[in-house]
This record gives sequence, structure tokens and C-alpha cells, in this order.
Amino acid sequence: MAETRSLAQLYRHFGETAAAGESPLCAHVAIALSDSSEALRTIEAFPARKRHPRVILAALHDLALAGRAPELAAAYDSADGAVAAATAIDTLLRMTDSISAIVAQRQPRTNVTGHYAVLYPAVAEAAHRLGANMIGLIDVECSAGLNLNVDRVGITYSNRQSLGTSSSPVQVSASIVGNRPLPPHVMPEVVARVGVGLDPVDVADPDETRWVRASLWPDQREQIARLETEMALAVTDPPLLLRGDAVEALPNAIECVPAEALPVVITTWALSRFSLGDRLRFLHRLDEAATHRPVAWVSAEGVGVAPSIPTLGDRRASGHSIIGLALFDHSALHAEAVGRCWARGRVLAWLA
Repeated sequence: MAETRSLAQLYRHFGETAAAGESPLCAHVAIALSDSSEALRTIEAFPARKRHPRVILAALHDLALAGRAPELAAAYDSADGAVAAATAIDTLLRMTDSISAIVAQRQPRTNVTGHYAVLYPAVAEAAHRLGANMIGLIDVECSAGLNLNVDRVGITYSNRQSLGTSSSPVQVSASIVGNRPLPPHVMPEVVARVGVGLDPVDVADPDETRWVRASLWPDQREQIARLETEMALAVTDPPLLLRGDAVEALPNAIECVPAEALPVVITTWALSRFSLGDRLRFLHRLDEAATHRPVAWVSAEGVGVAPSIPTLGDRRASGHSIIGLALFDHSALHAEAVGRCWARGRVLAWLA
């Protein structure tokens, strides 16, 4: 009984806080699940780490997207919270085995969409500083690897600057704060795209890409449409995926970049999942790789998360992240905080 009450509290809190500001539809569903003793008993039968609302809601959405739960898909399309909640509970109870099979294999993908507005100026700046005419992009803990599209999108900033490709099907916008303009450098030719991580998404696999969509809320239609456009662009030039421990695989990833190109390693809100020891090993791997060739590292991480990147005196958990640029030129390391960003890169201030 105590476990059931705890699970009910988790779902109600999730519906009233995390989901409420992003998805009224899923807020209704989560709260309804918290009030259904039968639904809670069903969820309790799953492994403990698979009971979280994000996992269960993503599994239900996956069934709807796959055409296996048409009533639920129709309820989601109706945008009626009460109807969606009742249908979600019914689907959970009728298709428990299917949901159990999904959650056993997958975790929600919550950091997928490309962070182009932050990455483009920083990657182009790295190439400019090291005089590179060609680069290879390496995305660490790449999820769907959409960061690797950064040279093939168009970006418009609130200060009227534009970067990237105006004819791209993927067009994004971001706000600039402060009075320093972004560097106007054009990104050089990208000759390699490599994704590294324990569980990267193959954008050519329809089951994997459907799960990425399922990890978004069903009523986030604009975000889903943008994600689909980004994945369609990615599949036209899919990256090389190296599966495994990202720190250990990093040297192999760098070797995949042709000798005449500059390897540019990218991390976006990925290193916070690493232990401090692994973060330091990551930095050491970059230093080792730069023994024979220059290497650049572009990061967007929480304050104090990226080793060697200055914090500018900012406090941890301050609500923003630091845009870092580290250049490893043989035995020399130059690390700089080139900007701050908020809202996962939708707002940024350039400092360099």
C-alpha cells in the first residue's frame, strides 16, 4: 500500500508540475493514472526504473504512433484531456505485455533536437582559429545525432544575423542577449560525421526514430514536426555510429576523421551524466589525440560541468549553461568560455 501511495504521488506531482507546463494532455493522463488503483498496480509490476511517468507515457505514445493502439491515437489527436486519460488507462490495462516489452528495451530520448544556434558559431570559430578548411564532427552521447546536421541548417538570430544555409528544410531561430555579435565565419566543409555513445539512434531505422518521436508529448505538434524534418535531413547523410563507452570510443572516433581535416568534438548537456573521473578521462583522451594533430572541443554544459572550461565566476545551478571552446594544438591547450546560453540554446549571449 505504501508503494502504491508513493507511485500515485509521483504521477500526480509529475502531472501537476513537469507535464503541466509543456503538455496539458499528458498532465491529464498522468493525474488520471495517479487516481487509478488498477493502473498503478499494473505499473508496479514493471521494474522500478521503468515505472517513471516519462517512460510509461512514451511507451503509450509509441503504441499510438505504431498504429497498434488506434483508439489512443485518435484520443491524442482530439486534444481532449479527459478522453485521452481514459483511453490511456484502458490501453495500459489491455496492452500491458506490449508496454512491458517496450519499456524493457528503451529509455525516453529527451535531449535529441539539434542545438544548432549555439553550435554553429562555436564550431565555425574553432575552425577559424585553427585555420581548418575541412572538419569532422564527433557528437558525444549523440542520441539521434542531430547535432551533426549543424552545417546543413539555417539559423536566424534576434539581432538579425543569419548563419548556415537559407535553403535548408530545417530553419531555426534563437534570441541574442547582450551587445556582442556572433562571429560571422562560415563553417568549412564537413567531411566526416561520427556519433559516439552507449545507445545512439540509427536515423535509418523506423522503429528507433518512432521511439524518438514517442519521447515527445503527443500534443507538442510543432516540436514533433520539427523533429521529423531534422531526422529526414539526417537520413540523407547518416552519421557513422560507434556504440560503447563514449570516453573509451573517443580515440577511434577521432581516427575516423581524415588526417587533413580538423576533428571537432561536440558535447551538449551530455557530460553531467558522467562521473567527475570520467569527465577528466574525457579531457585526457582529447589531449592524447592532439599529440599528432590539432583537435577542437565545443561544449554546451552546465556551469562547472565541462572540465577546463572557465565558469566566469557563475554559480552552479544558476539557470544557464556555458558555451565552451577548447583548442588542443599539439602540446598546448587553450580553453575559453565563449558564451552563455539559456533554454537549451534558444537564448544565448556571445562573450568571446
